[in-house]
Amino acid sequence: MIVAKNLSKNFGSFRALDNINFCISRGETVALLGPNGAGKTTLLRLLTGYYLPDGGEVTVSGYDIGRERIKALKNIGYVPENSPLYGDMTVFDFLRFNAGLHNLPPSEFADRAAEVIAALCLENVISRKIETLSKGFKHRTGLAGSLLHRPKILLLDEPTEGLDPNQKFEFRRFIKDYGKKNIVLISTHIMEEVEALADRVILLNNGKLVRDTSPGELKKIAPDNDLQTAFRTITTDR
Repeated sequence: MIVAKNLSKNFGSFRALDNINFCISRGETVALLGPNGAGKTTLLRLLTGYYLPDGGEVTVSGYDIGRERIKALKNIGYVPENSPLYGDMTVFDFLRFNAGLHNLPPSEFADRAAEVIAALCLENVISRKIETLSKGFKHRTGLAGSLLHRPKILLLDEPTEGLDPNQKFEFRRFIKDYGKKNIVLISTHIMEEVEALADRVILLNNGKLVRDTSPGELKKIAPDNDLQTAFRTITTDR
């Protein structure tokens, strides 16, 4: 479970997030929506402990992310928009490197690596250097590294940016299956993604949580029952 209570973050005089409250439970796939600068990436970084809040708190699987970050991170897989990869490593070397970060013993690494390689269709590139891969395969490699420790919570920032339609289809199929038994939180601006994946929408605007609802309920705001129209209606400054 993820619980955010009265969560706020400032950068100097700029208030990036203002008194955010929500709870996400196992089995939910949630889309984090908002225009550029709404606070989506800041929120993800607060959930991982990369930033510390200036007000409020975050608990992940019962651990306060500020005071017990190492314990909390054992439950989190995080893939930022530009996932940090090492171009001179092969895909397999990168997975082994990530296994070391999570102290996975060799026997467990073998099983889990086989699992994520198959799930993300990396068999044909496993021996290739990351710098030679397409953007789609780089995305999958970053995701595979984040899944080795079987996190209960998966945080993804713009995960399908640059993927072709076939890669998007494969990614969405994987995420829908993973989200059935875990928590998946996806920051995105692609409404097609929201409708394909999300059970729930958390919508930020100007650092505030302005909607916490289902995609279906959000669409009802628009006269044409369109998610994009509803998004513009809520987030356009007048």
